Amino acid sequence: MEAFEKWESEIRGYSRAYPTVFASASNARQVDESGRSYLDFFAGAGVLNFGHNNPRMKRAMIDFLEADGVAHSLDMATTTKRDFIEKFAATVLAPRDMTMKMQFMGPTGTNAVEAALKLARRVTGRRDVVAFSNGFHGMTLGSLALTANDYFRAAAGVPLENVVRLPFETAPGGGVQQLADFRALLEDSSSGLLPPAAFVVETIQAEGGVHVASAEWLREVQRLAHDMGALFIVDDIQTGCGRTGSYFSFDGMGLDPDIITLAKGLGGYGTPIAMNLNKPELDAHWSPGEHTGTFRGQGLSFVAGRVALEYFDDDELMNQVAAKRETMTAVLDDLAAGSDGRFEVRGRGMMQGLDIGDGALAKAIAKKCFDDGLLIGPCGTGGRVLKLIPPLTIPDADLDEGLEVLAKAVHSTI
Repeated sequence: MEAFEKWESEIRGYSRAYPTVFASASNARQVDESGRSYLDFFAGAGVLNFGHNNPRMKRAMIDFLEADGVAHSLDMATTTKRDFIEKFAATVLAPRDMTMKMQFMGPTGTNAVEAALKLARRVTGRRDVVAFSNGFHGMTLGSLALTANDYFRAAAGVPLENVVRLPFETAPGGGVQQLADFRALLEDSSSGLLPPAAFVVETIQAEGGVHVASAEWLREVQRLAHDMGALFIVDDIQTGCGRTGSYFSFDGMGLDPDIITLAKGLGGYGTPIAMNLNKPELDAHWSPGEHTGTFRGQGLSFVAGRVALEYFDDDELMNQVAAKRETMTAVLDDLAAGSDGRFEVRGRGMMQGLDIGDGALAKAIAKKCFDDGLLIGPCGTGGRVLKLIPPLTIPDADLDEGLEVLAKAVHSTI
């Protein structure tokens, strides 16, 4: 670790939680330079839905490179981009009768959120955006204004404005009645509140502590947004691409977002890509080149991302996710049952959280897990929630082994 400590910025975080030097990886395992194998329940913070070095994607990327494919293209038309667009439209949009426009921008989730905010403000002519407590939407200034975490916000150094913060459904004061009260204020010309440009919401607050919203509440947020002439934006960056058991986290909920932000698992292999799905009548408000990004034409990401979409040609992977969810929740429920009411299990699909109720204790459990060969990360207020987001493709034996390591770490630490 000497080179990293000597030369790399003090900003580094995950390398402090996982103090070893990794040399290789395959599916749900990473191997450090000493040859020790670690089970990965972190998966690049949700990027590696299809595992490390997915062989199908790797083969396609090697073929692309050997054929001198266009690796970088800004937003020029390429065969690989066309292949990705056509596959996404056929696999994801057409079965849902969606006619969204695909907007590519800078290659990370925060770039997607920034673009969504710009478009919402352009369409409505308004400034304020509604975001929710415990939400996480990115680290650049616009998305950071939406993000609720004080630690992240404090690093901005400038005011983070034009955001109205409401409690998430599961937060104190949250719920359908709270939305009704907010509606009444917006409709009262003497309340001093102006109608917002958009409501931005995660169906499951991943970094915020694996808080799960109900379909009823989400529909009410959407109804309120549209009644107020605002856009309804779903941030599906960490919860999309199959993580919750269907391609979108909101499938089957009766929702019709105006903008959907995607990144992380979209590229399949771990190569960076971000994309917004915009309703065509909204997308028409953009002028050419008005929102750019040097790395929005990622050839390797288009190639691997197209292969990732093949996992949704049938129900095999999503059926596996459902079965693995049962395995995960069985172990987590047992841990919660033995905690005298201190622990809570939350999640959907293969995004599960164990709320320990104490950030220091959760950190100690995560360290014990690392010492015993499992990568897992705390999240939520004070880092009190252990979040389990292994690759969707994790072998059953590896999932069982990782859950056993976690259970032993919990029992030996509490």
